[in-house]
This record gives sequence, C-alpha cells and structure tokens, in this order.
Amino acid sequence: MSRRTAEQPAPPTGSRLPIPAPTATSGGRAPDWRVLAATVVVLVLWASAFIAIRGIGDHLSPGSIALGRQLVGSVALIAIAVWRRPPLPRGRGLVLVIVYGVIWFAGYTLVLNIAERHLDAGTTAMLVNVAPLIVAVVAGIAFKEGFPRPLMIGLGIGFTGVVIIALGGAGAHGDLLGIVLGLVAAVLYASGLLVQKVALRTTDALSATWVGCVVGALALLPFLPNLVTEVGTAPPAAIAATVYLGIFPTAVAFLLWAYVLQRSTAGATASATLAVPAIAVLLSWLLLGELPTIAALVGGALCLIGVAWSRRR
Repeated sequence: MSRRTAEQPAPPTGSRLPIPAPTATSGGRAPDWRVLAATVVVLVLWASAFIAIRGIGDHLSPGSIALGRQLVGSVALIAIAVWRRPPLPRGRGLVLVIVYGVIWFAGYTLVLNIAERHLDAGTTAMLVNVAPLIVAVVAGIAFKEGFPRPLMIGLGIGFTGVVIIALGGAGAHGDLLGIVLGLVAAVLYASGLLVQKVALRTTDALSATWVGCVVGALALLPFLPNLVTEVGTAPPAAIAATVYLGIFPTAVAFLLWAYVLQRSTAGATASATLAVPAIAVLLSWLLLGELPTIAALVGGALCLIGVAWSRRR
C-alpha cells in the first residue's frame, strides 16, 4: 500500500463531491476552509440531536425514535443519491459499509436513546466522547496515523473532562445505569467510525452514508410496530423532532462527516467531536432547563480546551 493510500486516500472515481486540497493535521499547511466549515456544522447538528432525543423521550420509546430517525434519514439520503448517482459500494467496501451501518446507525443510535432515559442530554454527550480517545489509539496503531503530541495531549485533557463528569455523578436527571449505557454508546461510536474510515478508502462518501443509513433502518425494523402505534398518539412536536433528527443530525451531518473523514485522519477528525458535549450542555440548559452540575461545567470546559489543543500544529 502506498503512502498516499494509507494517509490520504483519493476519493473514488465517480464521486461528485467537491475535492478540497489535502487537510493538514500537522506541519505548516493551512486546513481547508470547506473541511473546517463542514466539521463545525456536524458538531452543532450532533449536539442538537442529544437535545431532541431527550425532549421527545416522554412520547416515543428509544426503538421508535431510532427507527423513525433512520427511516427519515434514508429517504433524504436516497433522494440525494438518485440525484448525484454515486457509484455503489462493492466487494469488501460493501461489507464494511454494512457493518458500519449496523454498528453506528442502528446500534449506537438505539443505545444512545436508551441512555438518555437515564441521563440528561449534556451528561450523555460527555460520556459518549470517550470515543475520540478510543479512535485515536486504534487509528494510531492500526492505520499508522501515529500519535502526534498535540493530538494526544488534547485527547487527554478532553478525556479528563469526561472522567470528571462521570465521577461527579449524573446530577438530578441521571443514574449509574445511564453512565454505563453512555460508555457503551461511546464504544459503538468509535467502532463505527473506525470501520467507516476503512470503508471510505474504496467507497464514495455519499454511497457509504446512504447505504449505511438504510442498513441501520433495516436492522431496526423490529421496532416498526411500536413506531406505528406511538406515532398515532404522539404530539406533532415529537413527530417533527423525529423528522428533524432524520434530516439534519443523520442525513446532513453524517454525509458531511464522511466528507471530512475521507480527507483527514481518523484521530484528528474524532478529536473535534470533543466540542459536542460543551455545545450539548449549553443547549440542554437553554432549551430543556436541565441545569448542568459543577462537574458538567468543568468537564465541558476541559472538552473545549482539549479540542483547541488537539488542533495545534
């Protein structure tokens, strides 16, 4: 395998996504503004997902939310795929996309929804962000991305914030089971990202996203009877929030995420998500009235510091 293939795989032939200049993770090259903008949008949308899931938890069960989200996301992504006509995944790439779809779109989403029955949105977001540390370690060894000092220091600072929130208790809206489920979600998140990174070496970003989302929806079909029953009694706001989850935090955010991941290392890309907890804590406070604990505030600050440090050149 050439050095270019290992470090910066070229997008597959047929992709119609814009191809920016290579993104720097170290050295003197400036990051591409399109990659940075896409990353910011992903962080805000994913943070908003924690709030939406928490907000509709009284009206829809975890399985119904997960399935409804993936069904809406699948419809939106298939519509984009019909328009752009990217090449379909083949062979090993298709297998990896299927695995990634089951792990991330189905498994992670479902466990996350259950965790938010036991934790507030901000705390859940913080616990899930154990994932970047897992990704950095595995990618550094398996993908030969190495362990740049700024990245590892930033991840250490961010992980310290996660530990503080976990040891500081779950606050008025949580319990120990929620903490465990949040950590399980983090493992699924990291596993899905790592599989996706390998799949994107040979698979178009749009194809990987829409096929993965459809696979996730198929894996969640056992919850279809519950979804049909609960939608019939749920208020319009809950249904609208589910549609929002499918279009924005799923279709838009995951498509942009694949775009960014295809143009950067897994460790550096994952480190940016350490900012999600801080955004989620703020949104949870403003929109849901879930006042963060002191541990949550300290942990959120450390997460933001960790992101800033990990992006140093």
